[in-house]
Amino acid sequence: MKNLGNLMKQAKQMQAKMAEMQKELETHELTGEAGAGMVTVTLNGKGDMKGLTVDPKLIDPEEAEMLEDLIKAAHADARAKVEAYTQAQMKEMTGGLDLPPGMQMPF
Repeated sequence: MKNLGNLMKQAKQMQAKMAEMQKELETHELTGEAGAGMVTVTLNGKGDMKGLTVDPKLIDPEEAEMLEDLIKAAHADARAKVEAYTQAQMKEMTGGLDLPPGMQMPF
């Protein structure tokens, strides 16, 4: 039963670390860009959009489709950075333990 007690203690510690990480992810921001920085999108670690900037030179009614594409590309860049950051945080929290493919945390 001693091992079970240690296991429960470790589970509680892991749960506390997960809660900490969740709070930290809400405040950590990463920025993606497109068009050599003419469009930037800032997301928090949860993937919520926190900011969007567009170079005024791009605001042309005739070029709306290009602007839309750049916004999507900047968002995808920021999202990839958020995913990489989250994975790095999880790897650090789990002591370098790689999760099985398809298993993502936080759950």
